[in-house]
Amino acid sequence: MSMRITVRMLVMAASLCALGAQAAGKFTIEEATIDSIHAGIRAGDVTCSQIVEAYVERARAYNGACTALVTKDGAKVSAAMGRMIGGVDTSYPTETVAMSKVVPDFDKYKGLVPDYGRMEPTISDPSVMQQFGMVVGIPNAKQVNALEVLNLRGERSVSCKKECDVATGALPASCPAACDAFRKHPDAVEVAAALDKEYGTTPDTTAMPLYCVPMSFKAVFDAKDMRSIGGGDVNYAMDVPKEDSTLVARLRTAGAIIYAKANNSEYNGGSGDPTGTTTLEHPQFGRGGSRESWGGAICNPYDTTRETGGSSGGSGASVGANLVVCSICETTGGSCRNPANFNGTVNVVPTKGMISFAGTIGAHPYQDRPGINCRTVKDATIVLDAFRDPKDGFFDPKDHYTALPRPYSTDKPYVDALSAPGKAKPLAGMRIGVVREFMVKHNPGHASVSDGVNKELKVLKDLGAELVETIDPEYADDPSIPNMAFGFQEAIAEILPFHMPDVLSWKKDGKPEFSVEGWDVTSRDYLVAASIHKAPWPANLDIQRLVGNPPEDPTAITGYTFAYDFAKYLMLRGDARVYDWATLNANAKYFSDARRVAMKNWENKPMDIRTNAITYSMKRREVLRMATQKVMEQNKLDALISPSDLALPTKIGGADDPVRYGFGYGASMGIAEVYVPAGFSTTAYDPSYVLSKDGTKYEYVVGTKAKKLDSPLPFNIAFWGGPGEEAALIKVASAYENATKHRKPPKGFGPVK
Repeated sequence: MSMRITVRMLVMAASLCALGAQAAGKFTIEEATIDSIHAGIRAGDVTCSQIVEAYVERARAYNGACTALVTKDGAKVSAAMGRMIGGVDTSYPTETVAMSKVVPDFDKYKGLVPDYGRMEPTISDPSVMQQFGMVVGIPNAKQVNALEVLNLRGERSVSCKKECDVATGALPASCPAACDAFRKHPDAVEVAAALDKEYGTTPDTTAMPLYCVPMSFKAVFDAKDMRSIGGGDVNYAMDVPKEDSTLVARLRTAGAIIYAKANNSEYNGGSGDPTGTTTLEHPQFGRGGSRESWGGAICNPYDTTRETGGSSGGSGASVGANLVVCSICETTGGSCRNPANFNGTVNVVPTKGMISFAGTIGAHPYQDRPGINCRTVKDATIVLDAFRDPKDGFFDPKDHYTALPRPYSTDKPYVDALSAPGKAKPLAGMRIGVVREFMVKHNPGHASVSDGVNKELKVLKDLGAELVETIDPEYADDPSIPNMAFGFQEAIAEILPFHMPDVLSWKKDGKPEFSVEGWDVTSRDYLVAASIHKAPWPANLDIQRLVGNPPEDPTAITGYTFAYDFAKYLMLRGDARVYDWATLNANAKYFSDARRVAMKNWENKPMDIRTNAITYSMKRREVLRMATQKVMEQNKLDALISPSDLALPTKIGGADDPVRYGFGYGASMGIAEVYVPAGFSTTAYDPSYVLSKDGTKYEYVVGTKAKKLDSPLPFNIAFWGGPGEEAALIKVASAYENATKHRKPPKGFGPVK
């Protein structure tokens, strides 16, 4: 490991010794909450500077590389150094894993040469190396690689690194002129010192509710004092934007320490490959998890061989491993929900339009939403309230989605909705609906989460809630919970025939996907009869299916939306070197051949502006929202419950689960959602590879053999409802959290020694 010792680091080390002594008393950095930070500062047990420095020390200890290269023969590679984190150059393992250890029958494989793992210099900074090609997670790595960059002078920008980011003196002639304005922004340590100097032990937490709260932000959110390139390895003329995204600016005003960018699946996952003239030369097998070309792959702190969830993996892992207090994620489908689920954190995703998304790289503007990952419901709620501007409320002129109907947001702070600890029956008088459609066990691996969440329903009953459940023919009826007289099947049957009749024409493998004996489900007579419950509704056309995409149009959820939104972002950013798709790809490197192909196809694919992608998304949201609100109103429900996801995290570089069921109802509907840790699974059914009959590719097989886990994996329970239901969900979620306290920090990431 290479380390550059600076005067600042020596000062920080001395300060951390003092913090260590205090840790034996009242304040500890591990599992710190917003309240404990404020209480510690007021009591004089800790300063803001010591808090920031403690998080920097944790980043040095735990934010290193956690993946190994997959090579043809498993031979060692030369030592290589990557980007700097907290004054330390990231070092990469020289040991590699042979391809034959990852996939079976590799000696019989006849396909294209795989995208073997290798170390290469980045295009952003050739002195910084990164892992390219196939990787796997390292067992017990004690590293997560969750943070992309820390807001520290000399390392927070590649365009303005080292002497180009010195606070005082003349700007060296070798530095870009833009660095002179950039270096005037204080870094995280300097901001903390300024807060200590101005407020000491009497911070105004009414005006600044996030006073001295170090936070990370998914890499797609712009920050004027940090490298902001969405996770890509791109050689911008200036890698720091001129202004903050609205979200970052508002949290900065609320007193938050804009401390770090979180690694993500670059550009929100990049929306897949739209296909085109650029074709794959080197396949990458397996599921890579959240990964960037600049920051690398992220590992799960509960098991570093496993992935971290959706594209906001760094947000979930940085909170889960206690590298930050809270993190701002982004979800297009499940990119906030899954990282919270897999990393043992709370997640609050408010109604679409409540939080501005301006100043970011999006994937599907109609669905993209910021979310909040914290370790407690209260902390996430405090952050939610901090988004509210004193003058404009949640509205932002830069994001037209924030002009949502005013009744969707409350005038009262959302912290007022929190359930007080210790109250005997905090949910008395509330009715909650259990959505069984999302608890059906489609493979053996789904049982632990489905059954685990089902057991948690008793907690809600004990808290005073009245439960009712939907009916699904594939889920056994629970005689202890009354059935809803009107469920999602009935609601969808009433709403879909007029608003989305084309769904009943979908074909799968060339055959009609939906049918009812004795009826032509595409006929007017059937649609009318079904809408008034005079004809049976197809059993397989339920809420879970409707959340998904048309079977023969896998890009219906994105269409040209990613290409459009990225082009818009680049035009608004106005970089001198990178300003459109062509200049982006000309100045970029990608961690895999598959990513290169996808990005070139997004650049070159002709886009028909008559795309049905946005139209489909709008119609689906309207149908799903109406169905949800009809179910809630007709059953007098205050909230709905389901698992966050039935799947457990798969192995990085391992086989993907071929039976994945989308739980992206929240993203599809743009509704309020709160996710809370609900327990741990002690077994997993990992999918496996199988070589195709012709030997040219590897396919995935559902896991059928239970594996006892050395490190149990967390899972969440989901509380959700219609748009504007944040207050009710926060009440239910906080009462459940108070009663269970399922959040447990990962064992390998304790206090820094």
